[in-house]
Amino acid sequence: MTALRKKLWRDLGQLRGQIIAIALVMAGGIGMVVMANSNHDTLADTRARYYAEYRFADVFANVKRAPRTLLPAINAIEGVASVDVRIKAEVRLERDGFDDPISGQVVSLPRTGQSGLNAVFLRSGRLPERDDEVLLVEAFAQAQQLEPGDRLTAVINGRRQRIEVSGIALSPEYIYPIRPGDVFPDFAHYGVLWMRPEPLARAYGMDGAFNDLSLRLGRGAVEADVIDALDDLLAPYGGTGAYGRNLQTSHRFLSEELVQLNILSRLFGAIFLGVAAFLLNVVIGRLVHSQREQIALLKAFGYSGLQIARHYVELVLVIAVTGALPGIALGAWMGHGLAGIYQDFYRFPYLDWSLAPSLLLWSLLFALLAALTGAAASLRRSYRLPPAEAMRPEAPPRYRRSLAESSGLRRLLDPPSRMVLRSLERRPLRTLLSVLGIGLSAGIMVMTLFQSIAVEYMVDVQFGFAQRDDLSVSLIEPTDARFAEELAAIPGVQAVEAFRAVPVRLRHGHRSWRGSLLGLAPEPDLKRVLDKDLIAQTLPGDGVLLTDYLADELQLRVGDKLTVEVLQGRRQQLELPVSGTVNEYLGVNAYARRDSLNRWLGDGDVSNGAWLRIDSAQRQSVLDALRARPRVAGVSDREATIQGFRQTMAEGVLTFTLIATLLAASIAAGVVYNAARITLSERGRELASLRVLGYTRRETRALLQGELFSLAIMALLPGIGLGYGLTAMLVAGFQSELYRVPLLGTPSSYGWAGLTVLAATLLSAWLVRRRLDRLDLIAVLKTRE
Repeated sequence: MTALRKKLWRDLGQLRGQIIAIALVMAGGIGMVVMANSNHDTLADTRARYYAEYRFADVFANVKRAPRTLLPAINAIEGVASVDVRIKAEVRLERDGFDDPISGQVVSLPRTGQSGLNAVFLRSGRLPERDDEVLLVEAFAQAQQLEPGDRLTAVINGRRQRIEVSGIALSPEYIYPIRPGDVFPDFAHYGVLWMRPEPLARAYGMDGAFNDLSLRLGRGAVEADVIDALDDLLAPYGGTGAYGRNLQTSHRFLSEELVQLNILSRLFGAIFLGVAAFLLNVVIGRLVHSQREQIALLKAFGYSGLQIARHYVELVLVIAVTGALPGIALGAWMGHGLAGIYQDFYRFPYLDWSLAPSLLLWSLLFALLAALTGAAASLRRSYRLPPAEAMRPEAPPRYRRSLAESSGLRRLLDPPSRMVLRSLERRPLRTLLSVLGIGLSAGIMVMTLFQSIAVEYMVDVQFGFAQRDDLSVSLIEPTDARFAEELAAIPGVQAVEAFRAVPVRLRHGHRSWRGSLLGLAPEPDLKRVLDKDLIAQTLPGDGVLLTDYLADELQLRVGDKLTVEVLQGRRQQLELPVSGTVNEYLGVNAYARRDSLNRWLGDGDVSNGAWLRIDSAQRQSVLDALRARPRVAGVSDREATIQGFRQTMAEGVLTFTLIATLLAASIAAGVVYNAARITLSERGRELASLRVLGYTRRETRALLQGELFSLAIMALLPGIGLGYGLTAMLVAGFQSELYRVPLLGTPSSYGWAGLTVLAATLLSAWLVRRRLDRLDLIAVLKTRE
């Protein structure tokens, strides 16, 4: 074994505590990268395979009623490879022993000879053979504990029908089965059913007709051209506008999740590996500085600067591998666990989690690159260090009073406090870097705690300030306003607000958005629209209000004209002013007064839904009364929606928060412990001198611990600022049409971040205390002068 190799192993042994601390930080960064990227690849690959095997469509469209004789014309559109038409409708479901309202969607299964797009995967049971048999989507069946052979009631086009579950199924169209208009899934209160086409055709008068179709495009097809041609064909039949896969609900939610995984991978990976590089810079820099004489002797004995630099490179690479390999294992473990959570949200027939060899290789390379980047300056210094200069002892630092002493506070400070302040001021760069490193750990803690706080805040705003109803009722078709009076007459109903939702396409220049224009009361109380200060807004008489995110996407300002294309009925095209913007975190909407909307469309005083406030003591009787009304398509319970969100989302949010919090704590411990070890190394001679002069172990420990806690306290305020900045970066990446995460700073997150830093400081002080107590006074005080 060569001399440099022996020195390498000796250095590794002496630095084992600091190496472990750096390895923990590096393992956290690599673990987050592996976890996020492995799940991104797993979800993306599984989705692509699922889409291909079960023929997920590329274009979707809805109509009021169109004849099947239209199929040849649709097939003739350039770029269309296959067409599948079916019947789809909203239904109400009832189950014995379950009092909450359940809504759902019923879809006809393909007829023999059709292409069978959006095919179903049969998890258990069999396909329906009788008219009263259905397939149930797996998420709803599991939430309701339904199995093949069980029975329930469906209200189909106002008529009650007992149906039997023949099988449990999945479909690429319902990977994320969610009620239209919702953001969070509620598996227990929303289900999807598949039936034979014949009973649905009879129920909805669709013999020889359809109201929903899907297209598969051929290679080289231009989606926009196909959609334009399809819209022209379907317009006479009540078409509401075709749309591509990018606007399909399940696909959008899953795509957004993939984007977030990319953001988390890059952000957390960069932070953790950046901290690891910083720690290596400090540790290797201090090692090279303390081994000046050894480097000089090695060069004097004939070792070249390149050989010595290579020796330190090997040391850095060993440290990097020590962190990268456990990080890969940690990331694999976390990734596999996260995949299980994803399987509860995104319903695939299979989710084969795997770790690609390329990901392992890139993770290892990133770790090595971060380590070498952090240690580059120290490696360069070891290469260039002249032997003659290195053999001379460093000049002792020049004594000067600290700023606190010079400012007149000398009499308020005891000698140990003055020594601590002088030590911090004597090495300003090291102090600054230590403060930034510790502050970054606090900032990461603030950022990780932010997600759960932000989600709770979003729910509070949505269901506490904006949506103040108890029940939301949707109707099969627009009905005159007298229906609201009927609802108000139900015993237990305290308030009713009718609304009208109209499918529209908003255009401004070359930008467009497809969604609903909601017609509300002039001053709504049960569904309020709020500004950024959460103050309820009055709806304008002749204009529209837009969610601020939507206004930005369409590049609209207050006073601008907006083109509104109505996608139903007479398909009017309106030019309306933007009267203002509203603040919403969940989804995006356009609002107008209901009376104005009805006037623009020329339909009279109609609505297709209502919000109800009810007496909680009479909740069940109100639900029973609503079930008895055939025009009611569905009922949504606000409390059930909130409860469903907490049950389905809490596990994922809490799991991520726990993982990120533990990793942030590892950064805090790593930075503080390395600062403590370096301080002990640099001040060992001073502390030993104090011991010889009569200071007790406790008094010398107080000096070192005082410096550590001073660094930690100084880092808290920058840590809060860094946390706010990191949170802002995270929030910027989480802005989408589906939801916007608000930028929040809460005392609780700052408090937990501070406690974590102080706990890491206490642990580091305890670990260094043992080394300080074992300090060899004679060895430390030896000098070459």
